[in-house]
Amino acid sequence: MGVEEHTQDRAAAEGVAAAENASAAGEIETTASGTRYPIAPGYRVNVRTGPGTDYRIVRTLPYGQKIPIYCQKPGERVTGPYGTSNLWDNIANGQFVSDAYVYTGRDGYIAPRCD
Repeated sequence: MGVEEHTQDRAAAEGVAAAENASAAGEIETTASGTRYPIAPGYRVNVRTGPGTDYRIVRTLPYGQKIPIYCQKPGERVTGPYGTSNLWDNIANGQFVSDAYVYTGRDGYIAPRCD
């Protein structure tokens, strides 16, 4: 097993612990303006122009940020604190974050598929 694989395994195990403690970081918030989902505690997440790490970074979300998810799109598989996922969340026009860094309360789609 290479160093990269070991790091990914450790990240996946830590992701399970982070998911179990998600309430400490903040809950999913539903208001009149919509639902907002918390980014994993302790992470500043890159926002990209498309569903993969090869896409350009347009900004970085600060710690403790909650985001809307307008639609979701399959793309590059990423391992983060909430497991491994190929889903990418559209949080604004032309802006995506990996779902592996967003606490949605479940695996899989929670929003419509992006066109």
